[in-house]
Amino acid sequence: MTISQIHKQLTGKEVSCKEMVRGFLDEIKKKDKDIHAYLEVDEEGAMKQAEEVDAKIEKGEEIAELTGVPIAVKDNILTKGFNCTAGSKILENYKAPYDATCIQKLRGAGAIFMGKTNLDEFAMGSSTENSAFGPTKNPHNEERVPGGSSGGSAAAVGAGMCVAGLGSDTGGSIRQPAAFCGVVGFKPTYGAVSRYGLIAMASSLDQIGPLANSVEDARIIFDAIRGKDGFDATSLDINPKSEARNSKQIQNIKIGIPKEYFGEGIDPEIKKSIEKAIKKYEENGAKIEEISLPHTDYGLAVYYIIMPSEVSANLARYDGIRYGLSKDADNLLDTYIKTRHNGFGAEVRRRIMLGTHTLSSGYYDAYYLKAQKVRTLIKREYEKAFSKIDVIMTPTTPTLPFEFGEKTKDPVSMYLSDIFTVGVNLAGLPAATIPCDWIEKEGKKLPVGLHIIGPQKSDYKVLEVAEMFKN
Repeated sequence: MTISQIHKQLTGKEVSCKEMVRGFLDEIKKKDKDIHAYLEVDEEGAMKQAEEVDAKIEKGEEIAELTGVPIAVKDNILTKGFNCTAGSKILENYKAPYDATCIQKLRGAGAIFMGKTNLDEFAMGSSTENSAFGPTKNPHNEERVPGGSSGGSAAAVGAGMCVAGLGSDTGGSIRQPAAFCGVVGFKPTYGAVSRYGLIAMASSLDQIGPLANSVEDARIIFDAIRGKDGFDATSLDINPKSEARNSKQIQNIKIGIPKEYFGEGIDPEIKKSIEKAIKKYEENGAKIEEISLPHTDYGLAVYYIIMPSEVSANLARYDGIRYGLSKDADNLLDTYIKTRHNGFGAEVRRRIMLGTHTLSSGYYDAYYLKAQKVRTLIKREYEKAFSKIDVIMTPTTPTLPFEFGEKTKDPVSMYLSDIFTVGVNLAGLPAATIPCDWIEKEGKKLPVGLHIIGPQKSDYKVLEVAEMFKN
């Protein structure tokens, strides 16, 4: 059911909130022992919240659209009363002392938090195989990955174990797993949703956003969590456009197709599916124009210099002194070394080391500074493209969901999973992925995601264009 359908059924007393929440909890019990989307489920708390919603309805009180809607939260977003592990042993027993701003807003709207979902450790990965608590499986084929790092939230939504979920996106970590799990994923403009209460990975790239089964649901959640926040100096206001949604709108839309995204490295079947989806827009009146983003090939290299550099700085706080895991040793240096070696997994240690190297004396100018200059060029290329078009459409991923272990031995191969998504984060743009096709592999159908990118602060335009697609 969509959020609006749930709201209608609750207010019309067709179903009680307790019955509905119990139904989702039963789905979790039935499916999650195999999928492992959740790290923590709050059955008692969810049922208590549901009772409170039913009591309000019984009294005739008005309820908000999100009231009673079961939502899953990625386990790097602080939610008071829940553990917040970031998928790492170093925070295994850390309990969130406060709510992130986005959680406060959803609480205020009456949403019900079902639990915390699995992720690659500190959001570093593209498959959820890097979680210290075991991998999550793709709900459409359990032998394949759900994507990452928000793989737990994407799998929970895709398996019907919640109505919607929250994720974080640093280089594609909402959109790539959404594409792999056949759900809608939306990465807002950088700053559109406050990062206060999000465990930082790379502060100039991180962004919280929704995963849902429909674009409408993603828009409702974004509407609830967006906005300026005094606790986040980078946050900003995105005002919704009051344009009427109708079939004539599509005739005024100019869609840019970057030739660099359809060359070598993309699965031919995905390319065919994306071209077919774009053709549907054209048949309904949209104008299609080929464009060029010549610095696309540098995006991944730039991202994997800037992101680890910020990781190196942000993860310095996990030292065994202030909070989280602490390993006793004979002296302070050994305490640091022992704690971090035992607490961090291989991928996190790899990125910390890479980032420390690129920020070190003698390498800062050659790597980090140069990467920031190319980042500016990438941002300008997008700005130039958007002076002529409304949105850009590309594949979300170059491949279908891959098998477990297929890419773990070769980190660079895993990093290539983000090749179509990192540019959006480098430029701070809004982007959505929507399921546009299904391809059969080994007797099971796997989803394909269409990636829709807009200029900064065009979040509602991106969502409107995504809503126009009819599979």
